[in-house]
Amino acid sequence: MHRADVNQPGSASFELGSGAHEDTKMSRIEELEALASAAVDCGFRIHKQIGPGLLENAYEALMAEALRQRGLEVTRQVAVRLQYNGVVDNAFKIDLLVEGKLVVELKSIDRLAPVHGKQVLTYLRLMHLPLGLLMNFGQATFKDGLRRVANDYYGQIG
Repeated sequence: MHRADVNQPGSASFELGSGAHEDTKMSRIEELEALASAAVDCGFRIHKQIGPGLLENAYEALMAEALRQRGLEVTRQVAVRLQYNGVVDNAFKIDLLVEGKLVVELKSIDRLAPVHGKQVLTYLRLMHLPLGLLMNFGQATFKDGLRRVANDYYGQIG
């Protein structure tokens, strides 16, 4: 067993299997962080150039195209399957799913509420995904409208 060095920035204190598995695990985390970074950068640039005031679906189209221009696979309005007590429904739709790994939920409202973060966490749990981004283009600065939402995720925070 290998133990990650807790003294290194961005490291986690959890045990990993063999060295080959460790390399695979770290590359998955790095890949997810690169996707998140690309999404944040695209959102920041859109907010800087266009600003608040458009409807959510306009920002969705712009974000999807900006991510595609970076060579990323982006799917819009992804139905999330919900199954409970024999009832199956596609009750939810994720705004953007990047490379099948990163949920990006978009808003264009005055201020985010706690329920919006819970919405993203629910999507992550139902899709068995570790990380999502909540972006609100309605706030004065992009930073104020950006939230990372983690579902049992051990990657970098911040």
